[in-house]
Parts: sequence; C-alpha cells; structure tokens
Amino acid sequence: MPDHVRLRSLAKINLDLRVLHKRPDGFHELRTIFQTISLADTIEIDYAPGRTKIDLDSNLDIPGNLVLKACDLVLSALKAKGQLRIRLTKRIPMGSGLGGGSSNAATILLALPYLLKKKIALEKLLELGAELGSDVPFFLIGGTAAGLGRGTELYPFPDVPASPGLLITSEIHSSTASAYAALKRKVLPEPSAAILRDFETFAIRTCSPASGPQPPAVNDFETVVFHQHPQLKSIKGKLLQLGARRAMMTGSGSALFGLFPSRELRESAAGRLRKEFHGNPVYPFSMVTRGRYRALWWRQLKMSPENRTWPPQDRYAR
Repeated sequence: MPDHVRLRSLAKINLDLRVLHKRPDGFHELRTIFQTISLADTIEIDYAPGRTKIDLDSNLDIPGNLVLKACDLVLSALKAKGQLRIRLTKRIPMGSGLGGGSSNAATILLALPYLLKKKIALEKLLELGAELGSDVPFFLIGGTAAGLGRGTELYPFPDVPASPGLLITSEIHSSTASAYAALKRKVLPEPSAAILRDFETFAIRTCSPASGPQPPAVNDFETVVFHQHPQLKSIKGKLLQLGARRAMMTGSGSALFGLFPSRELRESAAGRLRKEFHGNPVYPFSMVTRGRYRALWWRQLKMSPENRTWPPQDRYAR
C-alpha cells in the first residue's frame, strides 16, 4: 500500500445551467450539466499511522480550505486516525466557476480511504461531499452528468463527443451569493414547467448520439453577471467570432469557455485572444470522459487491472 500519492484534481465546466427558483430551505433549485475538463490542481498526500495530525501546505492561502474539512469528515466517518501531510498546488483559478475547491475536497474523499485501507461506499462519499458543497459530489463521479436540486442529485450521462476547448479567465471575481441575489428568484413550491421543458430538451440532445442542430445552451447567471461586468460579454462574443460552436460562462463566473470544431481553430483562437485580452490567462483544455477520469485515478494509485473498483479501494481494505 502506498504511503504517498500525487493526484490531479480536475476542474469542471457547466454545459448548461438553469436556476429555477428559491427553495424553502434557502437553497436554489438547479438544473445543470457538469463536465470534467483537463485543467487541474495537484494534491500530494503523505500518510503515516499514528495520532491524528493534519498539515496542509498550499501555494495559495485559502481561508476555510475545504481540503482540511474533507480530511476531518473522512477520518470521522472511517473512525480512523493518521498523520497526513498535504501539499496543494493551485492552478485552477479561484472564484471562476470551475469548481477547484470542490474538486480538491472530492480528491481527499476518494484518496484517504484508499490510503487508510478502509472501505467506504460511494453513497456515503456522496453524502459527505454534499456536506462540503453543492459541486463536490459531481467530482466523485466525473465525466458528464446532470445535476438536480442543489446540484447534488446526480444522473450520469453517456460521454458527450469531446471537443477541443479554450478557457479564458480574468481578475474579475464573481460572487456566487451576489449572483444568486441578483437573479431575484422567488420561493416556489415547484419548478417552472417552461424552464424544465427547455432543459430536458437540451439534456436529451446532449446525451443522444443523433446528429443535427443542438438546442441553445443556457447559463442563467450570464444575464446578471454580464450586466455587472460587460467585458465578460465581450469575451463570449469574441469566442464565437473566432469559431467556437458554443461559448458561455461556467458556474456563476467569471471564467468563460469555448468549444471548437478542431484543434487548429482552437489554437488560432487562443493566439488571437492572448493578444486582444492581454493579461487574461487563456487555457486550452480537453473534455475528460468518465472512463478517462476513473483510469486517471487507477493509474495514479497504481492499481492493478484486476483490483480496479469505484470508488478506489485497496484490496486489503476492511
């Protein structure tokens, strides 16, 4: 059993995102389609048996880091102890709608049971993930998935056709709480039938192999965030002008992505964007299927083909 692992903690984009209404519990009712992408943070974990001690080194100081909260939750759920030294290298821009913190937390939830040789069911991990944040459970599944409710009720989709992607971020920090407030959704007992119908049409076409024109993708946050930050709307327009077949904001912003029909067109657009929006980081990315997501984990944990399970479990786990 390894006592050291080095793991990639992948980002996500939202291929569609609808905010239906505010719920009596204070959360908002969502319909979204998540997709893992290749942009990633790196997490290294050293484990040793003994009295519980958790040290976190990070290249960015993040108050209330979910990595520490995830460690506490897992150790408590497993009734386990151990000395953990964690090194976090952040590359996923913060406050961008890419789910970096949620992905980091999910990485801990998946890795620690393996390191501690403890069994834990996926259902329990999903429950722990929901305690940490609405996006965390998705990163326990990966690939393409519909998220309902707060986003924690997940329905895995077949892999969508991979498209070369381009991500552009800015120094603008879009507050999720402020974006929700600006939408001014009312408390309703049930979702809007029209919004549900549009989302279902988009979802069916997204997971269907049939060719033909796709219904338009929607991110409800664009209306309010673009009003607050018109430069973001300009970036979306430029992505479309440069050949993206789909361009939109992810999450509540402020990152925008474009999906291109070819790598050549994607690279050409990247060069133009770097010149025009000088100082705004531009990241080429690929869409990561569920199969690739799991294979990445098995490879990082050096699991032999006959022992590959999901979630990853050590063969001697008990």
